[in-house]
Amino acid sequence: MLLEIHPENPNPRYIKMVIECLNDNGTIIYPTDSVYGLGCGIDKQKAVERICQIKGIKIEKSNFSILVDDLSRLSDYCKPVDTPVFKILKRTLPGPFTFILNANNNVPRIFKSNKKTIGLRIPDNKICMSIIEAYGNPIISTSIHDSNEVVDYMTDPYEIHEKFENLVDIVIDGGAGNVFPTTIVDLTNGYPEIIREGLGDIDLL
Repeated sequence: MLLEIHPENPNPRYIKMVIECLNDNGTIIYPTDSVYGLGCGIDKQKAVERICQIKGIKIEKSNFSILVDDLSRLSDYCKPVDTPVFKILKRTLPGPFTFILNANNNVPRIFKSNKKTIGLRIPDNKICMSIIEAYGNPIISTSIHDSNEVVDYMTDPYEIHEKFENLVDIVIDGGAGNVFPTTIVDLTNGYPEIIREGLGDIDLL
């Protein structure tokens, strides 16, 4: 299903349809403040495994991020962070950053591995945030890549739907996606180490 949702005023009825899909072990493709993402509810193991099948990877080898709606969810998946790290998170989120943080014991159970870290995101995107807030749980996230050798990421929702309509339950059309991904920052050692420079302004770090 291709579901068009207004990027500034998401229709609550459409958001409800997405939530029903997630609750039913569904997988969705959705806009963020960077590239389009493929995801599911973090509490839906079958859906997580399905995303791994779509990506052609084993769940224990996955490097998915989790999307949360507020920093208050940090303690659910991450070990306690010190004040300087929290100030960086507070200063940059919501925004196009993915922060690598030390994971707590909940993360290995989700990914069936000994994962020590987790990528955390709070996208500055109204559709995405509306979904996470209404769902009440984080969403697993991985980027939608293009098979084109020139372009790294798919940006056109119609083309995304054409490619993935038989693999996912809902593709959300929230307008054209960005061609640039998030800036990835490793904070596991207590200071910012830039792993990949993307849309996020590194001067904020």
